[in-house]
Amino acid sequence: MLDVNDINQYYGGSHTLRGISLSLARGECLALLGRNGVGKTTLLKCLMGVLPVARGSIGLDGTDITRLAPHQRARLGMAYVPQGREIFARLTVEENIVMGMATKPAAKARHIREEIFELFPVLKSMLGRRGGDLSGGQQQQLAIARALVAEPRIIILDEPTEGIQPSIIKDIGRVIHMLRERGDIGILLCEQYFEFAKDLADQFIVLSRGEVVARGDRGQIDSEDVRKLLSV
Repeated sequence: MLDVNDINQYYGGSHTLRGISLSLARGECLALLGRNGVGKTTLLKCLMGVLPVARGSIGLDGTDITRLAPHQRARLGMAYVPQGREIFARLTVEENIVMGMATKPAAKARHIREEIFELFPVLKSMLGRRGGDLSGGQQQQLAIARALVAEPRIIILDEPTEGIQPSIIKDIGRVIHMLRERGDIGILLCEQYFEFAKDLADQFIVLSRGEVVARGDRGQIDSEDVRKLLSV
């Protein structure tokens, strides 16, 4: 589904991404692991077209999307939940969710599927509240719901557990597990919270200083070598 080959990116004189390659299949959760400042968010922004790539290619179902704008990638089925949530604080919960359907035809962009409220029951009772009045955990649920109403083929989650209370972390983990089990969406999960990611990932890659230093499958993610890389 998603094929990333030899991505390189620079910030001024710094080589921020160094030859990164990865693939993500439908129904799979790929965990992108690493400490702060190793290039995780930079990579995700490159995948969504927020940042340009200097070299390399990004393909989606065989189509080269390397030079497409973010809104074009969204129309092709990519959704992005950024670090820090970035919900619209002055819009209501309902308006925030509807904004996620901007790529759909107008006739289909008015009705919020009941499935969204099955995944995030708390949002149904808060539709009239402003996004800025929600707790951090509720805002994170809203940000994920906003991405899911677009019915993406790939969802990219940038540190969804950051600053979230444990009870809502469990709820978010449950939703990611349900999406993976459904089998029709690829999930790229960027995380520092290792215990959360390891329970959800089918595959993983570890970044350090802008390059991949380890990769493997579910059976290898909890190895001592991986834990050492994440604690250095």
